[in-house]
Amino acid sequence: MQSQNARDFVIPFIEKYLPIESGLRVLEIGCGEAGVLEPFLQKGCTVVGVEFDTPRLDMANEKLSSFVQAGKASFIGKDIYKVDAAELGGLFDIIILKDVIEHIHNQPKLMAEMQRFLTPKGCIFFGFPPWQMPFGGHQQLCRTKWLSKLPYWHLLPYNWYKSILKKYNEPVDDLLEIRDTQISIEQFEKYAMQTNYNIVNKTHYIINPIYSFKFGIKPLKQLPLLRNIPFVRNFFTTCVYYLIAKK
Repeated sequence: MQSQNARDFVIPFIEKYLPIESGLRVLEIGCGEAGVLEPFLQKGCTVVGVEFDTPRLDMANEKLSSFVQAGKASFIGKDIYKVDAAELGGLFDIIILKDVIEHIHNQPKLMAEMQRFLTPKGCIFFGFPPWQMPFGGHQQLCRTKWLSKLPYWHLLPYNWYKSILKKYNEPVDDLLEIRDTQISIEQFEKYAMQTNYNIVNKTHYIINPIYSFKFGIKPLKQLPLLRNIPFVRNFFTTCVYYLIAKK
């Protein structure tokens, strides 16, 4: 699913700025099982994946074993803040954070840190759900069925939200952490500016491209009028793609 989504949507989005060709180096932060990286490998890129949840890398190494053995793919089981640039084997033309930035504490710090891994003409891809969107709290993780399908309730006051999670024995710490690291469209654009990047491409979606694989729903880009209304657009945008580059 992640591989096909990257092939159909992520790569074409990046290629509006930078053609994906053999020899490019690609880093994914929070790579999981490395599904997003697979189509980059198929285009001849060399990839490195960093993932804090190390058991997921076992699947990545198994799935992409031929590329690992050929020296085209490698994976590091660490917190990105603890990775030394030397471990990565050089700088990168593309850095990817897909469904990751909304889980990161101190997002401006991470964005600034990534400049040390990026080539002068490199770019960074972000895909994330704005916090205020219907399921921005990742409530699909709830074990209680009706809570997992209820939109917007993550926007309740903090103590109300926490009480409901506790009452229904939900993963309180995980879901409150997502609340703590929430990010909106406006915050992301502000952080990009503060950390010395230009936004070189962006697309907002009413219907997230990944939903075509999860639910069979055709992706739909945000309506121009709504896309340009700050704050309000966060409530009706299920996913945003951004590409940023050094100023």
